[in-house]
Amino acid sequence: MIVLTGGAGFIGSVMLARLNEAGYDDILVVDNLASSDKWKNLLGKKFTEYFHKNDFLEVFEDELDPREVEAVIHLGACTSTTERDMDYLIRNNYDYSKTIAEWCFEHEIRFVYASSAATYGDGGLGFSDDNAVTQTLRPLNPYGYSKHLFDLWLVRNNYDRLCAGFKFFNVFGPNEYHKGAMSSLVYKAYHQVNETGALQLFRSYNAHYKDGAFTRDFIYVKDCVDVLMWALDTESVNGIYNLGSGTARSWNDLASALFSAMGKPNNIQYIDMPEEIRSAYQYHTQADMSKLRAAGFKNEFRSLEHSVADYVQTYLSQPEPYL
Repeated sequence: MIVLTGGAGFIGSVMLARLNEAGYDDILVVDNLASSDKWKNLLGKKFTEYFHKNDFLEVFEDELDPREVEAVIHLGACTSTTERDMDYLIRNNYDYSKTIAEWCFEHEIRFVYASSAATYGDGGLGFSDDNAVTQTLRPLNPYGYSKHLFDLWLVRNNYDRLCAGFKFFNVFGPNEYHKGAMSSLVYKAYHQVNETGALQLFRSYNAHYKDGAFTRDFIYVKDCVDVLMWALDTESVNGIYNLGSGTARSWNDLASALFSAMGKPNNIQYIDMPEEIRSAYQYHTQADMSKLRAAGFKNEFRSLEHSVADYVQTYLSQPEPYL
């Protein structure tokens, strides 16, 4: 059995599909569906059981036989960068993760989990996933700090040698529709262009960057789950790794790829950035992928243009845009 937390979420549901594709169907899915449409991400996928995240801890500690569990893939978390309830984030993202991790370590069960590039804060300390750098990072928001605390706990106790964690950069792709304000620019931009014919991007307030020229490390969700599958199958790979493409591309590049995929002419409108975010805005992110490559991951990542075209044409433009 594989336990997959966050299995109905964005990355989790794509991972569920990838597990099914690889022949896994004895999967216990953990999530919080509530009243959202996230349940649609489970359509057509094979799994043996579903538990609400709160009910799962009781089952997990009292009833789950560790001899039946091959691995735990822990992707469940509150990922809202605007969430301000730090006590909630500590319980949900830190304490919950510790409970699951300690159980896996005690029973020698493979543990693969999601960290976040939000731990890097404004990027002033770079984007190296070396443990020495990890201990110096200063996240900008409560979400990033909650993920950082778990990374620090692992490193402090040398538990990072017993598991594989991944700092996801700017992930986009199918099954993110339920994320609302936290969905990717590709998703938001597709609908904006469909409705208005134009795409609005922020003006630059940094002399080193022209309008729309600030950069992000965009990575397609299908590439992310390929890495997770590799980590699941390669138990000798342990540590905390960046998971981006390793290439920084501008918002203008993304816009061009989107217009091309939609068969429309470029029409970008630059608008003022809200004053409240100007001082903490990230103008550049780029994952240092040398640690993952040194660990043995050889696959090439899809280009931004290929990924955006696949997302738009295979999913977003379809009546049921789900993977």
